[in-house]
Amino acid sequence: MSTGATGRFYGVGLGPGDPELVTLKAARLIGSADVVAYHAGVGKQSNARRIAADLIPASAVEEELRYPVTTGRTEHPGGYAGAIAEFYEESAERLAVHLEAGRTVVLLAEGDPLFYGSYMYMHDRLADRFPTEVVPGVPAFAAATAAVAAPLVRQTDVLTILPGTLPEAELARRLADTDGAIIMKLGRTFPAVRSALEQAGRLEHAVYVERASMPAERWLPVADVDPDSVPYFSLVVVAGDTRATDPVGRREPALPEARAAVVGAPAEVRDPAPGEVVVVGLGPGPDRWLTPEVAEVLAEVDHVVGYAPYVHRVPQRAGLTRHASGNTVELDRSRLALDLARAGDRVAVVSGGDAGVFGMASAVFEAAEDPAYASVPVRVLPGVSAVQAVAARAGAPIGGDFAVMSLSDRLKPWSLIERRLRAVAEADLVLAIYNPASRSRTEQIVDAQKVLLEVRPADTWVVVGRDVGRAEESLTVTTLADLDASSIDMKCLLLVGSTGTRRSASGAVWTARSTPS
Repeated sequence: MSTGATGRFYGVGLGPGDPELVTLKAARLIGSADVVAYHAGVGKQSNARRIAADLIPASAVEEELRYPVTTGRTEHPGGYAGAIAEFYEESAERLAVHLEAGRTVVLLAEGDPLFYGSYMYMHDRLADRFPTEVVPGVPAFAAATAAVAAPLVRQTDVLTILPGTLPEAELARRLADTDGAIIMKLGRTFPAVRSALEQAGRLEHAVYVERASMPAERWLPVADVDPDSVPYFSLVVVAGDTRATDPVGRREPALPEARAAVVGAPAEVRDPAPGEVVVVGLGPGPDRWLTPEVAEVLAEVDHVVGYAPYVHRVPQRAGLTRHASGNTVELDRSRLALDLARAGDRVAVVSGGDAGVFGMASAVFEAAEDPAYASVPVRVLPGVSAVQAVAARAGAPIGGDFAVMSLSDRLKPWSLIERRLRAVAEADLVLAIYNPASRSRTEQIVDAQKVLLEVRPADTWVVVGRDVGRAEESLTVTTLADLDASSIDMKCLLLVGSTGTRRSASGAVWTARSTPS
């Protein structure tokens, strides 16, 4: 930050539109500014200038920073992104001239300066060069919530603020996974936002608010909004408090049975005929590796239960409730699924890869041993496993006999893992290693490499697949001696070859199906 005799730069929040919601500090700084700057849209008057009009002194120099383009077409060689970046650079230099001359510059910002606003782009370019202060303002969503008098969140409710520009499926997922929500940036995105609300089961209680705190303020249920009438200065409020009456006069639903089960209350059995638990594998990552059979089940069930990253891979839709949890509560997760099914619902328990390979299938069957679940049917659908995906990328390394092991010692002692590693090596089987390392487990892969080298030749081929099927995918072929154990993490799966494993001239790794006597 500069220590010379420069001016001071202020990012001043004006609140959502009502001049009476401008803070006393913001009013004082605007009234004493040498320069007052504000952004304006193409062909539009600056809304920030309108809010602060009565506060700007006649002696102040006004700098209107007018955008050169909206999200439409532009002749700029860098496209929209290039045009906007150039505009921000030029705007920052205009303000820098005043600051270098020792003038105080106030940049007006609607709402709060650091909340989805234009100010932050000037802040990025000027805050390291000149003394800078940010003055917070009332954000638009606070005014919108006050307008509809909706208790947005209380106690342990989670509030999520979402831009309407998110992909529809992602928006639906996040809406389903939170208590209260605010959706900003509507306008042309409104149809997709409305669809996402419907898919997430949140449409009935979503309220549309337009021009909150301004003279033209209005609000109504999202379901009743004409999509062609939605301006940029609008947002959606989704209250998280399900115990109260909603702001448009309808009674909020009671706590759903499924949610009661999550917090520990038993689900009421409403149907003498139990539902069903289907344990499914989602494959290693890409949607194209999801089997049609699994996709069909996911499109029909009432609930999806699983580890959060896997649950989030299931698209949200109307009528679906998702139950995401951490990575070490497999039995609790299984009991929840069985309780829901016992109450008459159809439930999918999801795993990555194949649910029967270090997945949820065995945990569900373990929980189902409880006589209370004797009437609940459980079935398992296969999925593409990670070992299959890595092997296919490498060539055919599991073309012969092979073994599959996990190095995680969370459910079994390391002494047992070590004995099994040695037995596999002595039996000359190709070995697929799951869970080779994590942030808290860094020594197991080092020890496993040492154990295997005691039996296997140093030049045994090893395939390391990381994030196979995803954009970050990588495949490394090395030898057992040259394997860099420090580079291995939880995203990796290892294939350690046998004496029958070869590497062809093309780089493919394969294992012969036949073994000499």
